[in-house]
Amino acid sequence: MNRLQELRDLLNTFEKDFIKFYEKGNKSAGTRVRKHMNDLKRKAQDIRKEIQEIKAASKTQSESTTPQS
Repeated sequence: MNRLQELRDLLNTFEKDFIKFYEKGNKSAGTRVRKHMNDLKRKAQDIRKEIQEIKAASKTQSESTTPQS
C-alpha cells in the first residue's frame, strides 16, 4: 500500500494549484498543474512497470516449482 500512499501524497501536493487555476484563473498555477500531472504520469508508469515485474517474477517462480511431466 506504500505506492497508493505515494499517489495520494502527490495529489495532495498540487491541490492548491488546481484550486488557484480552476477557481481563480491563475495561469501560473495552470503551468504548475501541467507539471504536476506529468509527474503523476511518470509515477503511474513506474507503478505499472513494477506491477509487470512482480507478475513476471511470480509467474517464473510458479513455473519453476511446478513439476514437469
